Amino acid sequence: MMLKLGWFSTGRGTGSRGFLELVQGQIAAGRLDALIEFVFTNRERGEAEGSDRFQEMVKGYGIPSVSLSSQRYQREHGGGPWARHRDGFHRQAMEMLSGYRPDVCVLAGYMLITSGEMCRRYSMLNLHPALPGGPKGTWQQVIWQLIERHADRSGVMVHVATEELDAGPVAGYCSFPIRSGDFDPLWKAVEGRPVSELQREGEEQPLFKCIRAEGLRRERPLLLVVLRALAAEELRVSAGQVVDGSGRPAKPKDMNAEVERLLAGR
Repeated sequence: MMLKLGWFSTGRGTGSRGFLELVQGQIAAGRLDALIEFVFTNRERGEAEGSDRFQEMVKGYGIPSVSLSSQRYQREHGGGPWARHRDGFHRQAMEMLSGYRPDVCVLAGYMLITSGEMCRRYSMLNLHPALPGGPKGTWQQVIWQLIERHADRSGVMVHVATEELDAGPVAGYCSFPIRSGDFDPLWKAVEGRPVSELQREGEEQPLFKCIRAEGLRRERPLLLVVLRALAAEELRVSAGQVVDGSGRPAKPKDMNAEVERLLAGR
């Protein structure tokens, strides 16, 4: 049975467009038995060049597009901290999406934390740039924690979005070494230096930048491999849990081999 997807993205830049381009391209080529039922964006036309380009891409694919500006919503509802508006905004978004029945929703470049009610309404998948049980937080926070811990490996995982941030059940993950090879001289260069000092170099710090690049390379192929597993009913997301084809709880699946094959163009 064809997998019906909902797609959530702020559509800020090339990363957001790249995720959608990959998945829609695989669907069109017959390599992913799925349909993107809708794309929801939390920006409206005219708010930013990046999101405008994203919405043009969605229109070009012929995918139904639903937009609700989080900035406008926040402004029209009294301003202040976004946390005050999160539930109301996503409640209105769900009303706008009430005509759709996706099997799974994908958060791909969606820059808002979803509400608990939305996590319960939909089976939502999120990408997180760490291994299961690894650092939590933004991708920047994750990388600085890896450096601070002198970690040997990192990875990317696709997990169920829940009310507890970055802690939902994991559908699949891949990993990569951040020692040896090109990494060794980068670690040697930061030896004995506290992370607080390295952070002053920002995202251009060479070790930080190299770890980020290796993670980014794997995000799109990992998402594709997870979606293929869902489309083939090898995995399902049910009641906030990841289960196998027989309905039994599934352990986080190591998808390294499939991801590396895709990276190698096979």
